[in-house]
Amino acid sequence: MHCPFCQAADTKVIDSRLIGDCMQVRRRRECVVCQERFTTYEAAELIMPQVVKNDGRRESFSQEKLRTGMQRALEKRPVSAEKIEIAVNNIKRLLRACGEREIQSSILGEWVMAELRKLDHIAYVRFASVYRSFKDVNAFFDEIKRLEDGEREV
Repeated sequence: MHCPFCQAADTKVIDSRLIGDCMQVRRRRECVVCQERFTTYEAAELIMPQVVKNDGRRESFSQEKLRTGMQRALEKRPVSAEKIEIAVNNIKRLLRACGEREIQSSILGEWVMAELRKLDHIAYVRFASVYRSFKDVNAFFDEIKRLEDGEREV
């Protein structure tokens, strides 16, 4: 790592700490030439899989699109931003763990519904109604019945 002050190529690490969700390392460094200290951040660069849409199109995974969709379903619901972020990170973790270069949007949608179901049942039904393209009121009732049946099993 080059020193940002004198451009010397030799620096030493004084301290390293994990930050955030332990996916990033903060390092305090010192230049061996000018003795100035500075901080660097290091994170693994992991490539997320391409999302294959129902019509065959492929697009890059967008964390922002995922978060926006979940926030839309959770609008005016008593769920903290921290819990939403945890859910988004859970889905990203599943994406990385699948080890595939491409993933069907239907699988991603099911993961989103599973996270929403844990967070808030109303948000879950909202998302499911759009995701599964409910055609009539009976489809809502059927989904709510499945949700209630799942509650009894737990």
